[in-house]
Amino acid sequence: MTAAVFFGCTFIAFGPAIALFLFTIAREPLRVIFLIAGAFFWLVSLLLSSLVWFISVQISNKDSAVQQKGLLIFGVVLSVLLQETFPMSHPPDLSGLGFGFMSGAFSVVNILADSVGPGTIGIHGDSQHYFLSSAFMTMAIILLHMFWGVVFFDACEKQQWWAVAAVVISHLVVSCLTFQNPEYVASLVPTYVILFLMGIWAFYSAGGSLRNLKLCLTCKDKDFLLANHRPR
Repeated sequence: MTAAVFFGCTFIAFGPAIALFLFTIAREPLRVIFLIAGAFFWLVSLLLSSLVWFISVQISNKDSAVQQKGLLIFGVVLSVLLQETFPMSHPPDLSGLGFGFMSGAFSVVNILADSVGPGTIGIHGDSQHYFLSSAFMTMAIILLHMFWGVVFFDACEKQQWWAVAAVVISHLVVSCLTFQNPEYVASLVPTYVILFLMGIWAFYSAGGSLRNLKLCLTCKDKDFLLANHRPR
């Protein structure tokens, strides 16, 4: 059962992102480089925010639970703000997916390691949906990073600063929603609502339309077919 949980949660968390990588990025070496660069910049933002948080904890009152929770929230907010300073450095969809891959790996890798046992989740009255909820949250975060990157880049290019603010605020909201755990419904449902809305926004920001979507789904998009044609 532990193997089923491990592989099931892994495919839920990373399946869509891996599919995007294989079908849209893996065949182009330059895109792979941009993807790795995006992951690297996410690590830099994590390093900087972690350093500031660590110093803040050391000089604070460690016996105050309220103060420590406030510093944790401060660290999350700082990390989000730092992450939003990097997307303009390279193509938005690739940087966003790179951000998402690395963010997802850091978020769920330890959870997946625990899922193989030993032990039984929920044996002390905790939620038995811990692994599954974590996997779905990770999948949402990975996709959201890609959508945020597309919308952020388009907004900066068009100087629509309200849209930039909307991206940053939605990122902050999703990050802070994780503090609702283990009330997983309170965190997952709003996160997926934001994911759905940001996905639509990113689709239209990238030049999508209902006509293009219909042509793609019915395999009648000539540009798409030509771009993916491979000589025999």
